[in-house]
Amino acid sequence: MSTPKHPGLINSIALRLATLVFPPLGLLLLWRGQQTIGKKLLATFGILLFCIPYLALVIFLLIRFTGLQIEWRGGYIPSLTWQPTAPDYDKLEQSRAQQAKLTQGSTTAISHSAYWTGFRGPNRDGHYQEMPILTDWPDTGLRELWRKPCGGGYASFAIAERLAFTIEQRREKEVVVAYEVETGREVWTHGWNAHFSESMGGDGPRATPTYDEGKIFALGAEGELRCLEATTGKLVWSNNILSENSARTPTYGVSASPLVVDEKLIVLAGGEHGGAVVCYQKRDGQRIWTLPEVTPGYAAPVLVTLEGERQLLVCMETETVGLGLDDGAVRWRFPWRVLNNQLPIAQPVRLATNRFLLSGGYFTGCAAFEVNQGGDSFTTRELWRSKAMKNKFTSSVFRDGHVYGLDEDILVCLDAATGERKWKDGRYGYGQVVLASGHLVILCGNGDLALVKATPERHQERARLSAIRGKTWNHPAIGGGRLLLRNGAEMAGFDLRQ
Repeated sequence: MSTPKHPGLINSIALRLATLVFPPLGLLLLWRGQQTIGKKLLATFGILLFCIPYLALVIFLLIRFTGLQIEWRGGYIPSLTWQPTAPDYDKLEQSRAQQAKLTQGSTTAISHSAYWTGFRGPNRDGHYQEMPILTDWPDTGLRELWRKPCGGGYASFAIAERLAFTIEQRREKEVVVAYEVETGREVWTHGWNAHFSESMGGDGPRATPTYDEGKIFALGAEGELRCLEATTGKLVWSNNILSENSARTPTYGVSASPLVVDEKLIVLAGGEHGGAVVCYQKRDGQRIWTLPEVTPGYAAPVLVTLEGERQLLVCMETETVGLGLDDGAVRWRFPWRVLNNQLPIAQPVRLATNRFLLSGGYFTGCAAFEVNQGGDSFTTRELWRSKAMKNKFTSSVFRDGHVYGLDEDILVCLDAATGERKWKDGRYGYGQVVLASGHLVILCGNGDLALVKATPERHQERARLSAIRGKTWNHPAIGGGRLLLRNGAEMAGFDLRQ
């Protein structure tokens, strides 16, 4: 190999080109070529500091002139993308117009019963037990039932009467929609003017509708609560839970799914300046009781039974509490808060009759506690605390003495009795987890679908496929063996039956 005759000239040209293309790099090469080792290190550090505002300027110019956008996908550093996850309203409207011309699809293949009637299933614990699911997924993937564009937001589906109910952002309206489970055909819509937007969380409604006895209870991000006929979408009654209770819109919008218990409808109405937890009559929307002047989190209320007494488990800003179902009176308190001035998002996980797990992101971790009765009152006791499980937007599931969930974006198995980590493996983004047939069905943060065996022995991912496209924080729903997925742009149905 011949030696270049003019290495100095070549180096000079390379330096000039580097300076022209990326000035900080050229300066770095120039400084390092003229200094001693100690000064080279100091110069390198200084130039790297100079690179930060330069890179920020480059990114700003790309955003300003090329359409590059910032999208928060759950981590602490935003992603840069030319294709953010957002609804294509023109495409959606064209799809629905074409659909309206077709004859009604057959829905006889799916059971008429109501099982997955709200957020995270019948008990809000992420367990699917209606029937066994397919756990030997073919290499070609699950059988796809349908795929369609949808509106924005983070709600999941409630499934009943052969229909799947969700709430979407469609232009300047929040719209409750009923789809045929088997075909994805839009059956009815009911909307109102509202458009919640937040720079980090994104646009659209958050709370999954709840089905009960032929009615749909839907809640928008700015507090609009509506009771609708499930078969037609006809309005029965409506309230705005924020204005009615002198509460302000939470930072990330009203997010907690309504809870129906007998003839009562429980919602989280906001915060310190008005009713935080509100109980309505489900038949007409009349208020029964309120718990005022506290700040609730974003996790949905849960019904629990302790020593024969039915209570509401609600995560507040600084504590998790048990409330009397009849009057909203506080029956017990457990001190718990998410760090960095955040509010609880993850659902509490029931570990035993009187034991629960709480978890939070933002470097918080998790804690297990128990509730005990002494006479007419209840007391709480912390069992253990750990940094090994930090649920941010997701919620964990419990099976056979172990908790499975996402520590930020990595799957973890914990011993529920001690908090000991059994294993940590596999990246799934800021997705959501369902437990079915001894397996974890994980809808990943990028729209992938994964199947992981729920065992404390080791991480065993059995299958993974591309399901929907884009940032996906919405919880999956399963009814009649059909798996329904959506995010803020696309939705799809898959067959999970054996």
